[in-house]
Amino acid sequence: MVQVRQSTIIDAPVDEVWRILRDFNGHDRWHPAVGRSEIDHGDPVDAIGAIRHFWLADGSELREQLLSLSDADRSFTYCLLEAPIPLMDYVATVRLRPVTDGSRTFWEWSSRFNPPASRREELVGLVTRDIYQAGFVAIKRRFGRTAPAPRAPALPAGRPQRFDPEPAIARPVPAQTGSVPTRAIVVERYGGPEVLRLQAIDLPPPAPGEVRLRHTVIGVNFIDIYCRTGYFDLLKPPGIPGMEAAGLIEAVGPGVEGFAVGDRVAYACPPVGAYCERRNMAPDLLVHLSDDIPDEIAAAGLLKGVTASLLLHDVHRLVPGSVVLIHAAAGGVGQLLVQWARHLGATVIATVSTADKARIAERHGAHHVILYSQEDFAAAVMRITEGRGADVVFDAVGNDTFGASLAALAIRGHLVSFGQASGPVGDWDIGRFASKSLTVSRPNYGHYTDTPERLRPHVERFFRALREGIVRVDAPTRFSLSEAAEAHRLLETRQTTGSLVLVV
Repeated sequence: MVQVRQSTIIDAPVDEVWRILRDFNGHDRWHPAVGRSEIDHGDPVDAIGAIRHFWLADGSELREQLLSLSDADRSFTYCLLEAPIPLMDYVATVRLRPVTDGSRTFWEWSSRFNPPASRREELVGLVTRDIYQAGFVAIKRRFGRTAPAPRAPALPAGRPQRFDPEPAIARPVPAQTGSVPTRAIVVERYGGPEVLRLQAIDLPPPAPGEVRLRHTVIGVNFIDIYCRTGYFDLLKPPGIPGMEAAGLIEAVGPGVEGFAVGDRVAYACPPVGAYCERRNMAPDLLVHLSDDIPDEIAAAGLLKGVTASLLLHDVHRLVPGSVVLIHAAAGGVGQLLVQWARHLGATVIATVSTADKARIAERHGAHHVILYSQEDFAAAVMRITEGRGADVVFDAVGNDTFGASLAALAIRGHLVSFGQASGPVGDWDIGRFASKSLTVSRPNYGHYTDTPERLRPHVERFFRALREGIVRVDAPTRFSLSEAAEAHRLLETRQTTGSLVLVV
């Protein structure tokens, strides 16, 4: 039996550090080694006996069980049930203590386990450096320390590794010139999902000022449905929908600077045309991807992350102490809004349609979750806020929620209507808004992101939030390019949670 004991000092009050660490399902929000985490059977995150199942950044899977938790002692103990490496009989304890001046925290992380004699030194080093020390650095960064970002450790494989869905990793490609055959989803006329047809097309060489992209993963968003139906005129039939993708630069036209063949890039912007294997486009709004951002996460999260950033920082600048109501909180943008708003110090009230989606919203940090299919959410908000109401409502649902969202607002509240999944909100007499001096915004994504100067701050803010664990993007639901219509059907009927992507 070996014992590992590591400790550090965090420049933050003990209660703030404990609030993060006591969440047994919260490792994936702050530890760089953990990519995704779920609690089995939907148990509460602080229930003794709860089992968390998480996928490390390298694809390995672990299952751990909570053995004890004490808010009075600010400590918890857990054991390892399954792992790809032989950390036999592993039991660990996290313990926090306030430092004498009250503004700093002593954190001890200790464990005992039985490694094979031949791997003792390797496994002790792995636990010490790649788990405990990496966790310390991540939390210090979260509280504003300037330590360098920890990299996700690669654990040695002890069994076949799996990550479902598996992130698409771009590979270097040779330079190509001239026209190339490719495939794309073409909309010949506005209509339902059935108008999304896969066709072979011939793509010309990139013109001056353009690059040719080979997509690896394509994001599917509600705005694509608006383009398909003609509600937004961003797509003129025949045309190719899609505003978000990640991939590689395959060819560079004359006059392009700052981009080269083989660069990994992503984008989340007009012009439409992402639902294809390859496309040409001006590189002005392309974003270089660093090694720690997988293609799949970029394609699943960039447009939604930029949307969340502009909603929380430009459209309505959220301040600590605000009460925020977020509709469709289990959706792609909703999940990011919940996490980010909570990080910014808001009290987060979320609405969802099912119990399963409620658990997702809770897992992402919502303080209160309302099943609007079972309860009048405006009345519930007034009950939760003791009659005050929400300072801001982020509403992507539209017709079904618009009126009650107004009723749920506080005096001088702000309704941000940024979507209409249930249909247009119709005509409203703005004179009625005077009863509580309400304001209503209807932001257009393109107006906030149509130049590099407007887009860049949001991209940088979103990627920084990802790296610091402020937000996470759950593994998306994957479809092939030819299954674009099915992806639209599920998204349009609101049968999905999280993000959807097309894998090329």
